Amino acid sequence: MNTSQDRCTQTPLTIQVIQEEHRALATLLQSVPLLLAEHRRQRSLPDFAALRALLFYVDEFPEKLHHPKESQLLFPKLRARAPEIRDVLDKLDEDHLRGERAIRDLEHALLAFEMLGEPRRQGFETLAERYARGYLHHMHIEERDILPLALRVLRPEDWGDLDEAFAANRDPLSGHSPDELYRPLMQKILAMLPAASTGPAASPGR
Repeated sequence: MNTSQDRCTQTPLTIQVIQEEHRALATLLQSVPLLLAEHRRQRSLPDFAALRALLFYVDEFPEKLHHPKESQLLFPKLRARAPEIRDVLDKLDEDHLRGERAIRDLEHALLAFEMLGEPRRQGFETLAERYARGYLHHMHIEERDILPLALRVLRPEDWGDLDEAFAANRDPLSGHSPDELYRPLMQKILAMLPAASTGPAASPGR
């Protein structure tokens, strides 16, 4: 067996981790608007505790773990190796910076819906749909433009640094067993989602 060739053709761990986390989050983001629409049709209220858990998960893992490693580790290496992609990377970085504010706005809209009821349902649903659509588009750009470029231009020493950092990611929705601390959180989220969405993760949409 030519182990040297295998190492050259094997997908870097960094790419695997990013794609797994994208698929897990895409499944979540695609499911929530459908779930909210179903509650609206049935004139019922969603599980507010589960929705709070979901927003906390997005803040705790994609926003605080996934995005910073892309912006602080992967994107600088790409700027150095492929300056022509700088504008796209700048736009993605702007998306990352807006993420924390977007989550806070969603949390406020959810609280308003929970406290004030039906008059605030539409506001939360609209914000949730806009957030999901924007996030899915963001991940689609990364999958279409950034990851293939990284595979072409980054060097073995680049991947060594990146793989070491991304290997530490333990996102429980991307297949890792959750730490005991996060187990109740994940149980709330998974119980809320339709059974079909807890199987193989979806791909990020356009």
